[in-house]
This record gives sequence, C-alpha cells and structure tokens, in this order.
Amino acid sequence: MLTYPQIDPIALSLGPVKVHWYGLMYVIGFAAVWFVGQKRAQQSWSPIKPEAIEDLVTYGALGVILGGRIGYILFYNFGGFLSDPLILFKIWQGGMSFHGGMLGVFIAMWFFAKKQHCTMLQLTDIIAPLAPIGLGAGRIGNFINSELWGRPTDVPWAMVFPNGGPLARHPSQLYEAFLEGIVLFVILWLYSSKPRPVGAITGMAVFFYGCFRFFVEFFRMPDAQLGFLALDWVTMGQILSTPMIIIGAALIYFGYKKCIPNK
Repeated sequence: MLTYPQIDPIALSLGPVKVHWYGLMYVIGFAAVWFVGQKRAQQSWSPIKPEAIEDLVTYGALGVILGGRIGYILFYNFGGFLSDPLILFKIWQGGMSFHGGMLGVFIAMWFFAKKQHCTMLQLTDIIAPLAPIGLGAGRIGNFINSELWGRPTDVPWAMVFPNGGPLARHPSQLYEAFLEGIVLFVILWLYSSKPRPVGAITGMAVFFYGCFRFFVEFFRMPDAQLGFLALDWVTMGQILSTPMIIIGAALIYFGYKKCIPNK
C-alpha cells in the first residue's frame, strides 16, 4: 500500500483570499488551451485565426463552469435541487460534472462557431486535442482534494484517503488523469497532426473519453447519493459515457463517409 501524500488543498493564501489547488487546475487547463490553441489555430485548415483563441477560451470557460455545475445538479443531485433549488448556486459546496461541462462546451462552441462563420465541428476539431490537458489537470485536483476516490482494494498501489475512511482504495483520480489526460492527449495530438474529415477528430475525442471513463468507473466509487443504478455495477458515469461512445463512433463513421476534409 502506498502512502497518500498529504497535500494542503489550499495552494496559496493571500490574507483572506485562499487559492485552492482545484481552482488552480482549472486556471492551468484554460491557460494551456490558450497557449496550445494559438499553435493549433495556425494550421492551414483552421477555421479561426490565432487572435480568436482568447474569445474561444472565454466561451469555453463559461460552458465548462455553467454546464459542469448544472450537469452535476441534474445528473447527480436532482433530489437535493428539488428540496432546495438554491443549491444550484452553492458552488462552494462542490459538485461539477464532466458530462455537463462537455455539453456546456458544445453549446458554447455552437454560438462561437456562428460568430466565426464556420461549423461547430470544424471548431471542435481544432480544440478537441486541447481538452485532455484540462481534464488531466482537473483529475490531479481531485486527487489533491482527496475526492472521487476509488473502491476498496488490496492492490500494492492502494491508498487510504483522508476522506475515504480506513479502507485502502484505488487512486482512481490518477487512473483518469493518465487515461483522460496523457493517453487521450497523445492519441488526439498524433491523429490531428494532419487534416482529417470534418468531425472525425471530435469523434475520436468523444469516443475515447467515453471508453476510458466507462472503464475507470469499474474502479471508482459511485456517488454516495446514487450508488449503483443497475445490475450492482452500473454507475451514472457509465450511463452517461455510453452515448458518448456511440456518438463518437458515429461522428468518425459519417466523417469518413462524407469525407469532407478540414481545410
């Protein structure tokens, strides 16, 4: 068993202002998207100019934060919302959903694409390889916060989390950081190194994230207020990831069938 590193969730204190690692990871993710996005926008087939990346990050940040919060309430804590609708605004209590954030980003990119006079898929094909940077950083933030830990296990790398009781558990946040962050980034970066059919890069991102998340859910502890939703093993994360796998595969298939290259 490995020892969980006791990292203070507060990265920096400036008088009454406390900067948490989790929030800092969001900043790192958005900054990385801005920096690498500048390079991506220089591609000959990019539908936007590098100077538009700043506005794109703003749209994306709003989509992630609003969609992530609303998605968490709808998918994971709707009962609490019905009893106290104001819980939607109590963000200091925690609670963000990747799937909600993803939907929020797609909606934001739809509006931004209209502004840029291109299609949403042309735009998301540019930014899809950047998403794993933020995803990986966010999972590291979850690990530092000692939240979203895994199921009890006796594997040699198990850890006892401060908020997870006395049992050793899978460090599932690190599994997700590796798969959703590093592995997904490498796949998308290499795949997008040359022009692909419109929608194919987005499809790859959606498909592989869905697969990775579905897999890690076997090691991650389900949300306490939901538990297993079916067959004593199906989680909400797996239910939400299944459409991603199907939609991602469909985007790849129809992208190559239509074979309209990004240019």
